[in-house]
Amino acid sequence: MTDVITARNAIEESIAGLTLATALQRTAEAFGDQPAYSDKVGITSEDGSGWRTITWREVRESSLDLAAGLVELGVEPGDTVALMASSRTEHVLADLAAVHAGATPMSIYATLSPTQIEYVVGHADPAVVVLEGADQLARWESVLAGGAHNIKKVIVIHDAATPEGELFGSWSALASAGAAYRSANAVEVDARWQGISPNQPVTILYTSGTTGNPKGVVLSHANVLYEAASSTTTAGTETPGITISYLPFAHIAERILGMYVPQFMSGHVHLISDPSLLVGALADVRPTRFFGVPRVWEKIRTGVSARLAAEPDEAKRAGIEQAMAVGLEYVEALQFGNTPSPELTAKFEAMDGAVLGLLRALLGLDRVEWAASAAAPMPEDVARFFAGLGMRIYDVYGMTETSSAITACGPDAFRLGTVGRPLAGIEVKLAEDGEILSRGPVTMTGYHRQDDATRELIDSDGWVHTGDIGELDEDGFLKVVDRKKEMIITSSGKNIAPSNIENYLKESPLVGHALVYGEGRPYVVAVLTLDPEIAPLVAAKFGIEGKGLAELAQDPQILAMVGQAVEAANARLSRPEQVKTWELLPAEWTAESEELTPTLKLKRRVVHTKYSDVLDALYGG
Repeated sequence: MTDVITARNAIEESIAGLTLATALQRTAEAFGDQPAYSDKVGITSEDGSGWRTITWREVRESSLDLAAGLVELGVEPGDTVALMASSRTEHVLADLAAVHAGATPMSIYATLSPTQIEYVVGHADPAVVVLEGADQLARWESVLAGGAHNIKKVIVIHDAATPEGELFGSWSALASAGAAYRSANAVEVDARWQGISPNQPVTILYTSGTTGNPKGVVLSHANVLYEAASSTTTAGTETPGITISYLPFAHIAERILGMYVPQFMSGHVHLISDPSLLVGALADVRPTRFFGVPRVWEKIRTGVSARLAAEPDEAKRAGIEQAMAVGLEYVEALQFGNTPSPELTAKFEAMDGAVLGLLRALLGLDRVEWAASAAAPMPEDVARFFAGLGMRIYDVYGMTETSSAITACGPDAFRLGTVGRPLAGIEVKLAEDGEILSRGPVTMTGYHRQDDATRELIDSDGWVHTGDIGELDEDGFLKVVDRKKEMIITSSGKNIAPSNIENYLKESPLVGHALVYGEGRPYVVAVLTLDPEIAPLVAAKFGIEGKGLAELAQDPQILAMVGQAVEAANARLSRPEQVKTWELLPAEWTAESEELTPTLKLKRRVVHTKYSDVLDALYGG
């Protein structure tokens, strides 16, 4: 405990008195001419090359101009400013503008329905709303037309999409008016950001809501700056890096990695507006650091595996497999408490130079010094696959309510199959029932206007009850078993973790998503979907051409292969965990179709409701 307090005190001393505004001021002074953010908005070159880039000095100056524009519009300290836009420079600048105006920015998932937006607007009461363009305006139309709000202005980033009417204003108009207002009222504008205290809100993030209405998580400047300082220490990334930002800024991990860490210590962030462009961006940017939710790593692995399987030269394929076996052995030897032998190190270096480095280069991952995964359990077979490429993927664990990470693997403490050890100054323990509890300076200030929900999450001693079941090994490494509320208890009283079974099922390249079901039932069943990219390639290999996903889901050959995947998963499971019956669905699960959150996590209750007839049928109902 003494070590935890000592580490906590050291980090708190290093950020004492800092706010995001003063941290950005410091970064702009030290790295003013260095690139800060790049995106491809408006790039019209035929090959898609080229980026528009803004420096750290320009980030701060533009943020202050836009903050002045918000002040002129009547935004007061403590007001909220709602943002709905893709990952682009204007999104970052709008967020910082709200901060510098003394307000609280809140990025909202672009997949929310009009009804959900209406709830958030009624709950958070934004003074100003910033929307990207026509798509976002369409989602907000009923809310804005209803008039049951206190919104002073709706700023539209795409000038041409700005509707007529006093309520609406363009981004360019806000920027020019703000620059003029700041020039004439510099003292007033500066007083706004200089008057912020570390314990004031820096953002409100409405959770993606796998069940019910989302809750607004209020995080302070002190929360996110402690997270930035502590997590970069564990990760060994205390100097600026080159990164890619592609998740929504409504997600806490992307806020930490794409906003707060760079604004705290500099770096060059490449913003990707559409996650489908990620693979191309990796090859283009060749980042030095890369964070991927498990589904992203799974998709990369599936693509590589398919390419290797299609290699016609058996000798070449065998050589790659041999190199990857060495890579896995080497990475396993880097785990905590181990040291690779000189012979293994030499063997790895030879294979890395001849084969593995080239494979990573094909993926755009050859410069990556730090790679991580979070948001859902990382399937161990996926982590081991990338270990075969010579990569350590550091699993990270946390939640929005803890400002992102509370535990993480890193260069000095890495163990496959775990989410690492607590970050510096963070306490983690297990309750009697195995629930993971956490305490530390990253804990949110509370849920916005929901004191009862806050008390349910954080007990009187300050422990956050995460809702996850975990295991701690003898060296303090944490393993996440499953969500406490998602553990299945069969009619015979067996406790089963569904995510473990689902990960085994998804090891087949054919399977895109899987949901395991069995609460109160005599045995476990599953509903599966095909991977929309790999399934057509596999089908073509077997002479099945011209069929869509719905048709492929009924094809006897495809069904037989999926059946083999279920059998392979069952062979690794205890009898109560084995999937007795299953159904391959003729659909793809996405955030838009509501089975997934915007960060590609499974919405179990949505699937349970949407496919209740299928699940009942699997039990003969």
